[in-house]
Amino acid sequence: MKRHDFLWYSLLFIGSCTLANNSSHSNSNKLLGNAPKQLRFAVTDVSGLKELQRDYGVFRTALEDVLDIDIDFFPVENTIAAAPALQLGQVDIVFAGPSEYVILNARAKAVPFVAIKRSSYYPVIVVRADSGIKSLPQLKGKKIAMWKKGTTSGHIYPIKQLIEAGLNPKSDLQILFLEEKAVEALAKGIVDVCALGSAAYQRQLQKAGLSESAFSVIATGSNLPDDVFVASSQLAPAFIEQMQQLMLKHQDKLIQAILVSPANKKFKGSKMVTATDADYNTIREVYKAIGQGDFINSVIN
Repeated sequence: MKRHDFLWYSLLFIGSCTLANNSSHSNSNKLLGNAPKQLRFAVTDVSGLKELQRDYGVFRTALEDVLDIDIDFFPVENTIAAAPALQLGQVDIVFAGPSEYVILNARAKAVPFVAIKRSSYYPVIVVRADSGIKSLPQLKGKKIAMWKKGTTSGHIYPIKQLIEAGLNPKSDLQILFLEEKAVEALAKGIVDVCALGSAAYQRQLQKAGLSESAFSVIATGSNLPDDVFVASSQLAPAFIEQMQQLMLKHQDKLIQAILVSPANKKFKGSKMVTATDADYNTIREVYKAIGQGDFINSVIN
């Protein structure tokens, strides 16, 4: 095993032990009598059991202690896979991004109960500093790199910004979903512009060793809706409410556990709040604007 891998897994182990030792795990947090003996937990943007354990293993341990219930990971390949899994009772709790939530809510009647509000979560649209492009209308006929189809900060909200600028995303631009390669592709001239979340933009600059001065942000979006924990509609409402209360009460411990993984640095400085469905209506409006209204309105039979 490589030394850095050993150190990383040692950190995970130490983090798990620290959380376990600091927890009471007594019956002081005992849930209602109709609580399930076990919960199955999925994260929509993490595929594979190994990846779930790496990024959310310590969090799962902390959540088990807070709820006083055993929790198993349930890997899902994508958002669409999470919806039928919820509806079929294969998974009980899902941690989802804002865009993913509206799909889970529409297709599986997922119940939002706790949201994580990030300190800075907004999209940026970036061009090369020497491109001569100063505004969104100038992007007509250009190639634009985005994150991944269906993601909030790297697809849905940038589409909203383009539409508001009078552009037709289907015909006025060529969209390429490049994920971690978006900023590098912009630097190399493969694309003319890239749109992604502010945190992802800064991360890609650092990863590729690029200077922020080489680029120009021509549009900044407003703060986005929160990432959200949703529950299966098959769980008792009273149980979901008590999960909500316990997670909000112990949010410092839970957020600390999420931050153990470097992949979750974006949640630094975040706080947990009560999730409100109406906060995601703007995302529903964007889906309708791009002709995908049926996609978020239909329920799987």
